[in-house]
Amino acid sequence: MRRATTKILPVLLLTLLGLASCHRKLNYRDGQYRSAREMVRLKKGGRAAPTRPGNKVKAVGVSPSGAKTKVVVKRPARAGSATGTLASVIEAARSYQGTPYLYGGTTRLGLDCSGLLQLAFGEAGVSIPRSSNEQAVWGEPVKTTDLRPGDLIFFGAAPGSRTITHVGLVTVADEEGVDFIHASTSLGVVENSLESDYYLSRFIRAVRPHL
Repeated sequence: MRRATTKILPVLLLTLLGLASCHRKLNYRDGQYRSAREMVRLKKGGRAAPTRPGNKVKAVGVSPSGAKTKVVVKRPARAGSATGTLASVIEAARSYQGTPYLYGGTTRLGLDCSGLLQLAFGEAGVSIPRSSNEQAVWGEPVKTTDLRPGDLIFFGAAPGSRTITHVGLVTVADEEGVDFIHASTSLGVVENSLESDYYLSRFIRAVRPHL
């Protein structure tokens, strides 16, 4: 029995190492990691979106005492192509950036995700439902490949979930990718890129609002 086990162990180790190697290369292309969306685009023969900086950039400063300090600088919002009412909605939503998250909140003292959208559309003269589930049927379904500024995107709490728990507003959709603004439970109102495995794995649906 010991001899058989001794022969099997090296084979198992080699197999596991092979699988690990394949896993590491699964989302690699051109020598760097690609998001799930980018891999789909590449497989279809499209060009990969260029790597974009995150929402925050770390810089090194010097204090009056001469000690080095880290400063976090917010990434400037990218310009979108929205016009008319939708441009006003996006501008209103962006004016709330930095507002802390508050479940049920509808003021600058605190907002939840659906409350942010209701306020932003309201400031543009458009009345929309209050809850994310109601907002999810307030418009026509849209594919992720056809997203435009002003579209609403909905997410679940965990990868693969089909229960809507979160909503955001698309602010930019171009060759570089899709950005959206939302009230994050941890960061408050913030603008993020949709092209990350975190958000894509939780994405449920998108709708184009009735205006």
